[in-house]
Amino acid sequence: MAETGTAAESSGAGAGAPTRRKKKIYAQLWFWVIIGIAAGILVGLLTPGFGKEMKWLAEAFVQMIKVIIGPVIFCTVIVGIASLGNLARAGGLALRALGYFFAMTVLALTIGLLAANVFAPGAGFEGRPSAADFEKAKENLGDAEHGGGVVGFITDSLLPKSFIGPFVDNSVLQVLVLAILTACAISGLNSTLRTRLVGVFESISKVIFGIIRIVMWAAPVAAFGGMAYTVGNFGGASLWNLLKLMGVFWGTCAFFILVVLGGISWATGFNILKVIRLVKDELLIILGTSSSESVLPRLLTKLQSAGASKQTVGMVIPTGYSFNLDGTCIYLTLGALFIIQAGGESLPIGAQIGLAVLMVLTSKGAAGVTGAGLVTLAASLQAFGGEFFTPEAIVVGLALIVGIDRVMSEGRALTNCIGNVVATLVVARWNGELDRERLAAVLDDPSLVEADMEAEHGDSDETPGSDADLPSAGTSERTPVPAGS
Repeated sequence: MAETGTAAESSGAGAGAPTRRKKKIYAQLWFWVIIGIAAGILVGLLTPGFGKEMKWLAEAFVQMIKVIIGPVIFCTVIVGIASLGNLARAGGLALRALGYFFAMTVLALTIGLLAANVFAPGAGFEGRPSAADFEKAKENLGDAEHGGGVVGFITDSLLPKSFIGPFVDNSVLQVLVLAILTACAISGLNSTLRTRLVGVFESISKVIFGIIRIVMWAAPVAAFGGMAYTVGNFGGASLWNLLKLMGVFWGTCAFFILVVLGGISWATGFNILKVIRLVKDELLIILGTSSSESVLPRLLTKLQSAGASKQTVGMVIPTGYSFNLDGTCIYLTLGALFIIQAGGESLPIGAQIGLAVLMVLTSKGAAGVTGAGLVTLAASLQAFGGEFFTPEAIVVGLALIVGIDRVMSEGRALTNCIGNVVATLVVARWNGELDRERLAAVLDDPSLVEADMEAEHGDSDETPGSDADLPSAGTSERTPVPAGS
């Protein structure tokens, strides 16, 4: 079949290619991220005051990643669409991706509602939020007031006000819109000029990935800071304060990943547990930094190396970061019903369905900001309004949740990441742009993607730049499989 290709071609292993030595465990990123997380937990428990002050390490790391997220998305989407040279084909890919995203959004929101009704995490809640939590809740509610329904979403969140503004504000959706418009314009040019411009953006993206390669050396330190703050702020015992809500949320996310995404993966021809193993480095970074943004550039390289075409990866991953937020959707419906239950009230099934329908839209504005789930939840409840969610009830409810939002934010980010990885592989398969032999080989032996990850992100036991003369798996040279083959 044309769709499967050959493993040799996909890996770029030529007959004369030298054999790479197996990296020692202490030279791998995930090992040092685990060390950072463990050290952060220890510091948070032994010296909570010092641990709280370490939050800036994680925030600084995420801040540096955010600086380059806009350019990464801009260049990746342009190369992915413009290199096709066929807008109809790109449109078909986009429609398949958006259709998948919509279905997953509905499923995630529904599962969140079911979990909240079955386990009722807010029932019998007697805790009182602190004054600091009240202030944080009011701040989130103020941020949420800037939304204006569908029109506000389109004019404020979707459409850019200038060409540079979205990059300055780190607005993922607006950068995506600019990238799509630019890619469409380039696609309409003659073949020679189009090829030349695509090459320019590919060259720029290599520089950006070089910056990422440098920044990623700080990931273990960021994981240390993020975990030290989390444990130092909440402590071992205080994490039990809202354990039921956290347990239901994490359990629901695990159910969604293993059962829903696992079933979709099985139907598509791959194993969800092997996929999780493939992206374990990225998941550990997310666990330490509480942000899925920090691994977006790495996912672009790894999934392309695993067999998905450049066009599919370049379209689905950046779009999924705005439109395929499975963990955030679970959090929205579960958090909304928790607030109702904690206030000793109940929400009729009809109203719950109406709330979920509204959240299909509001969930699309939850990208681009770490911890934006709280703001999105506030915006959803405020837009729903009525007797169930008065401004006072929203402030009290958010104040209850804000204390553990950091712990739940990690669950949101992990689920969002895994959901987008699965979405990329599924859409690539639907579009006939998945090298299934390559994917099977990589899932059985994740070390096959090391060459690409070293070349693009510096995951190596060599000094940075020393692998320049070694042949890589050649993600940029992977030949896309024609759609429909």
